[in-house]
Amino acid sequence: MQRELPSVLSHLEDHGWRVTLHLTKQPGEATALAQQARREGLDAIFVVGGDGTVNEVINGLAEGVVALGVLPGGTGNAWAKELGLPTRSPRHWSPLVDSVKVLVPGTIRRIDVGKANGRYFLQWAGLGLDAEVTYAMEPRSRRQRRLGALAYVVAGVSIASTMAGIRTRIYIDDQLIYRRSILVVISNSQLYGGKVRIATDARLDDGLLDVNVFAGTGFCSAIRTALGVITGLHVRDPRYSAYQGRSIRIETDKPMALHVDGEPLGTTPLECEVVPRALSILIPGNIRPELFAE
Repeated sequence: MQRELPSVLSHLEDHGWRVTLHLTKQPGEATALAQQARREGLDAIFVVGGDGTVNEVINGLAEGVVALGVLPGGTGNAWAKELGLPTRSPRHWSPLVDSVKVLVPGTIRRIDVGKANGRYFLQWAGLGLDAEVTYAMEPRSRRQRRLGALAYVVAGVSIASTMAGIRTRIYIDDQLIYRRSILVVISNSQLYGGKVRIATDARLDDGLLDVNVFAGTGFCSAIRTALGVITGLHVRDPRYSAYQGRSIRIETDKPMALHVDGEPLGTTPLECEVVPRALSILIPGNIRPELFAE
């Protein structure tokens, strides 16, 4: 990744950008740098990192005008995959360089962000099974890093084997839904975890969040939920249901783990809302139009 940075900086400078490079060393530093960019009135901030770093930057840029560009240089890279940016593969040995070339020059769009218990998120907030996996994987060992997505699959099936559904009250705007839930995913975008499209009707700029509820009562339900999400066959499961709304509150009889964009966020209850058109993003010219309402 570091070998690609000189080429990335050169491409930006060739297009008239004056660039300053910062390397973060501790949690929260990316948020502080994003806030500094807002104060200084910069045009854009580029994130070279994974989903956790992107989430930190979102919490410094949300409700401002500085544009966000993401280059896939860390783990997950779910947002880069959502936008269709090149990620490391036999076709793209230099994903940072390939990605900056399709982003700059590029188009800037305003999109929604979510806000969960006071923290902004770009793609999703989750509770239950996926949040438990997030906690189990943090901090990740060297072996888990080598396994990549497979490590999450193994952890998900292992945790699902011990989970039981918890009585859950979900308030979506003026609607109240009761479920014994295994997993609830609140989506701003379609792609989940960089692998499957849970919320196929989600749009980045429609002023709504998509609420995906996976009901169940025990071991078999949890395993079915885990495998359904992994394979994308959850839409055929009669215990899966989907809703949309602007404001969501979730209460559970027992505490359930929470996360936003793959970062741990404590336990329920959850207060969540959409913040319409709160973020400027750089997008490639060949982006899928179905990601947007307009």
